[in-house]
Amino acid sequence: MNWAETIVKSLKDAEVSLIAYVPDVSIHQVTRLMEEDDYFHVVSATREEEAIGIATGAYARGRNAAVFMQSSGFGNCINALASLCLPARVPIPMFINLRGEVGEFNIAQVAMGRATRPILDVLGIQHYTLDTDDRLDLRVSGALKLCYASRQPLAFCLTPLLHGGKLA
Repeated sequence: MNWAETIVKSLKDAEVSLIAYVPDVSIHQVTRLMEEDDYFHVVSATREEEAIGIATGAYARGRNAAVFMQSSGFGNCINALASLCLPARVPIPMFINLRGEVGEFNIAQVAMGRATRPILDVLGIQHYTLDTDDRLDLRVSGALKLCYASRQPLAFCLTPLLHGGKLA
């Protein structure tokens, strides 16, 4: 099972059925699998804070949801996380494709890629860096359990070492 299949299986096992995402080539490997699977309802958002809003609404209606985005867009959803998800205790697992990492070709992606994890720290949002498929199933499934047990957002930071990155 490759990394994308492992994430899909972990989401199913955690009963996460709604996926909101902002399209990105690196996460397409996993979102494509979910779009092909009738278990998931996959919603393409135009902005990251819209994806957070969709996931929050799903949770309010009793449905577990996850969000997929790129680190360059993570900055767009900070207010939604800080003023809605954290105080309302909305457990949203976020899968953030980190740009500005090994092999980055676009200098404009570096600053937000470097800032993503420190911003998560300042907000008190637990995060895990996924850079290998070694024990990926245990890391993702365990973190998803934590996300829902604590009723707090949680982030998975996906690096090019895991998914191969973008090509110039």
